[in-house]
Amino acid sequence: MTYVAAQDRYSRMPYRRCGRSGLQLPEISLGLWQNFGDDRPLETQRAIIRRAFDLGVTHFDLANNYGPPYGSAETNFGHIFRADLRPYRDEMVISTKAGYDMWPGPYGDWGSRKYLLASLDQSLARMGLDYVDIFYSHRADPDTPLEETMGALATAVTSGRALYAGISSYSPQRTVQAAAILRDLGTPLLIHQPSYSILNRWIEDGLLDTLAREGVGCIAFSPLAQGLLTSKYLNGVPVGSRASRTDSSLSAGQLSEQNIAQVRALDEIARARGQSLAQMALSWALRDERVTSALIGASSVAQLEENLAAAGHDGFTREELLAISRHATGGDVNIWSASSSADDPRTDTFSAIRP
Repeated sequence: MTYVAAQDRYSRMPYRRCGRSGLQLPEISLGLWQNFGDDRPLETQRAIIRRAFDLGVTHFDLANNYGPPYGSAETNFGHIFRADLRPYRDEMVISTKAGYDMWPGPYGDWGSRKYLLASLDQSLARMGLDYVDIFYSHRADPDTPLEETMGALATAVTSGRALYAGISSYSPQRTVQAAAILRDLGTPLLIHQPSYSILNRWIEDGLLDTLAREGVGCIAFSPLAQGLLTSKYLNGVPVGSRASRTDSSLSAGQLSEQNIAQVRALDEIARARGQSLAQMALSWALRDERVTSALIGASSVAQLEENLAAAGHDGFTREELLAISRHATGGDVNIWSASSSADDPRTDTFSAIRP
């Protein structure tokens, strides 16, 4: 049966302007980092993406190596796009990234012009698209001049393969430099994608102020701390959950007794607000107007619907914010800190874990 999008979809989701650009993004966007590789049924993925669009989610975020295996999330998204969403292409914001390892050898990683533009061409082919709306440098590269990396993003835009340029997990200092280079090239920096959650507040120490000054939007990834800020781990690690897998990006440190105790306390605050813990965590990330959108994943339609219900509910009392702040700490949660450090991103011991 031919898919027809819900007619009321734009009344179901608030939208926010991305920095000082003309682009608006939904308060909650859908990321395909997890659950959209070949290890999950395509029909489940299709149901999630269609339901998201019906509920006003217009932004779908990918990267070259999302899977598993690498590239399969883009390939699967391409199948779903061709089957259901092609008539709505002009109502969608689709993004992809390059910067982590994708193929063997010296030309399939980091931030060289050769890698970024070759990767973008491959991503477009996998998704069956003429262009993406946003193309990101996925992480800072200490060995490639920033002018080369930003020049590749500018070329992606001027060549028509992308409409906007973005960066992910850059420090405030590098963000200022990147924005200046892109501005000089006539391709303004649209957006920064950093990790941000109640348990991972690093962007409040300079980056949000930097983005506001530069007129750059912010889309927060991992606002649920990879599932830690949900009810899933309140009573241990469920069989089949992300943390139970050998390839999990959730470490033992993240599931420490101290972190779980903090999460349980946060869950009590959420219940008092009439929200689930996940909903409160998303509302909290969106409480700051400088955050354009919060990026979620979903393994089921039910999980998607629960999380999207947080949109439009970003108001907190002073007492609630103070109570949350008392428990807003978490060891080992920001596993991407090396990339966003002002120092050498090569110290990133989690280079195989890609948001």
